[in-house]
Amino acid sequence: MEQAADAGYRPTIMVTNDDGIDAPGLQALVRVLVSTGRYEVQVCAPDSEKSAVSHSITWRTAVSVQQVNINGATAFAVSGTPADCASLGVSGSLFPSTPDLVISGINMGSNCGYHIVYSGTVAGAREAFFNGVPALSLSYDWVGGTSNVDDYTLAAEACLPIVNAMLAEIKNKTYPQKCFLNVDLPTNVASHKGYKLTKQGKSIFKMGWNQVTSAAQGGKMLSTMTMEKNSPMSSEMDASTMPKEHRLFKREVRGAVVGEDDTDYHSLQEGYITVTPLGALSHADIECQAYFKDWLPGVAECFSSSTL
Repeated sequence: MEQAADAGYRPTIMVTNDDGIDAPGLQALVRVLVSTGRYEVQVCAPDSEKSAVSHSITWRTAVSVQQVNINGATAFAVSGTPADCASLGVSGSLFPSTPDLVISGINMGSNCGYHIVYSGTVAGAREAFFNGVPALSLSYDWVGGTSNVDDYTLAAEACLPIVNAMLAEIKNKTYPQKCFLNVDLPTNVASHKGYKLTKQGKSIFKMGWNQVTSAAQGGKMLSTMTMEKNSPMSSEMDASTMPKEHRLFKREVRGAVVGEDDTDYHSLQEGYITVTPLGALSHADIECQAYFKDWLPGVAECFSSSTL
């Protein structure tokens, strides 16, 4: 009887993202998950693009929720952030039960290094982790002029072994509860070099500010790590219609810093599918802890001396 019950068991996967519920990355991921016939698939994702919103949440106002049609899945579009969607989706208020696994993605653009801090995709997985639900964030290293929407399907298929292995551990109650996974897939995902366990590096785009005459000037902005998208700001906002004391500034990329050889970004560029365990806490480097261990005892003494 137990074997028969196991044969009919289908774990529940909830999908969210930060590119919006209509984004091709999420749609491809859901199609691949549904096509296996092995999972119950739920979707709770933003109703519009919410890239680079990090772990922001909606606090003072209500969010609106609308059921939408995605074949093979029960899906809802939410007016809030990725963290809102993950929290609502695992709460038991929207779906009848808590999912076994939350997957956030597939993001359009990689999420490595310091860009993990900005990422709404990673925040969706982190929020599920905060709520005690195993989670996985997925990002594809999209390159304009090289990548195409079919690559999302390949990326989703390449992650199925990871998903299935996680679900097996979750079912056996042997999956670690002190971390979630951030996975990045290389641009040439069809010829990837396999999975590689990595750590979060320190790669980041150096950003500056440039004064502009309209909010739409330049026409493009970086979303999370590498993907260019249209600016969401209205093109009607320009200097001629604003009070003289108001000025407009727009971010621009002014270079990049790449982390050490054994970190996520470097391994991704080598063609690996990088698998990076992440936790909720950001610990300072050991040398910083040592510095402040010596520094802190003298703080009160210095303050007392300065007031004499």
